[in-house]
Amino acid sequence: MRLRHADGSTVHLGYCTNVHPAEDLAGVLAQLDAYAVEVRRALDADLLGLGLWLAAPVAAELAADPVARRRLRRELTVRGLEVVTLNGFPYAAFQAPVVKGAVYHPDWTTPQRLGYTLNLARVLADLLPDDVARGSVSTLPLAWRTPWDAGRADAARHRLDELAAGLAAVERETGRTVRVGFEPEPGCLVESTGQAGAVLSDMDTDRLGICLDLAHLACAWEEPAGALARLRAAGLPVVKVQVSAALAAADPAGSAEALRRWAEPRFLHQTRAGGGAGAADPAHPAYAADDLDAALDAHLPGPWRVHYHVPLHAPPEPPLTSTLPVLRAALAALYAGPVAGCDHLDVETYTWGVLPAARRPRTDAELAAGIAAELSFTRDELVGLGLARAAGVPA
Repeated sequence: MRLRHADGSTVHLGYCTNVHPAEDLAGVLAQLDAYAVEVRRALDADLLGLGLWLAAPVAAELAADPVARRRLRRELTVRGLEVVTLNGFPYAAFQAPVVKGAVYHPDWTTPQRLGYTLNLARVLADLLPDDVARGSVSTLPLAWRTPWDAGRADAARHRLDELAAGLAAVERETGRTVRVGFEPEPGCLVESTGQAGAVLSDMDTDRLGICLDLAHLACAWEEPAGALARLRAAGLPVVKVQVSAALAAADPAGSAEALRRWAEPRFLHQTRAGGGAGAADPAHPAYAADDLDAALDAHLPGPWRVHYHVPLHAPPEPPLTSTLPVLRAALAALYAGPVAGCDHLDVETYTWGVLPAARRPRTDAELAAGIAAELSFTRDELVGLGLARAAGVPA
């Protein structure tokens, strides 16, 4: 969907397809019909944006084959779909039975991560609609926090220099600008906006910036306006926003039974406690655990925010809540002012398949309906901040 900000800019809103497991071109095309078209119809929209996730093998296939890229763009267009952003964080097998820490590999010390991201940029340059100024690709914030040393830091810095040069080459070859956003995440080398400023501020910020995931922001116990101010002070542009909400518990000890129902084996659910040392350092070991099970076993003090993306329109049952107040504050900080803070928004609830059984969609139609409800929720929040459907453009 396209929205118009008061400054005249177009703000693109879509949903991220990493919720779907397809890892080849045939599977990607099939998921367009099974989910994306149904979401568009449920929203009664003529045009729906997708934050496409392409696993490394299909990204390599498409990057090497201009005919296949043209086919994919054609298949998107005939279905009323458009792509301005790609999710390049998971490399492959993101909906495998067990993902956990594998999602952080290969990291930015490796040529594999560089090659994958540049393949995505080449693909996106050919998928961008003709009237869109630029595309974006989100990626992991360098690496998981351990192991890390000077040698790995030097390797990552070299890869980022190569990335900027590769993006410049894509622009020269295609005339299309693609930027890459590094996504702070709990447990990673860059967990907070403060760490982003310390670690990433000397990269090429014409082409590289930040992907701001709002659930991650909440788990770092960051206040949105302050976080955005820190990024501006560091000269780091927000190239993409992932609209998401985290699981929250004001009283984890009293909510332990309810929290246990959310613990599951596929994804890491890093847990961060607010207050005390955790308010200054969200990864402080007395206030942090790398998974929900570990947090429950360690009896971390409360309150908790858990890296578990929950459906935006359907917060968990009490006594649990979500971080929707942080999401709303972040959207206000980004869009209520005279200038839009970012032009690419992705709803990214990839956890539909691992929700507690009573909340989990049982059919493709139920999943499509849930995604449509999240997009409707987000659109309404943005309209409430003064955005409107782009004049003359199907929304």
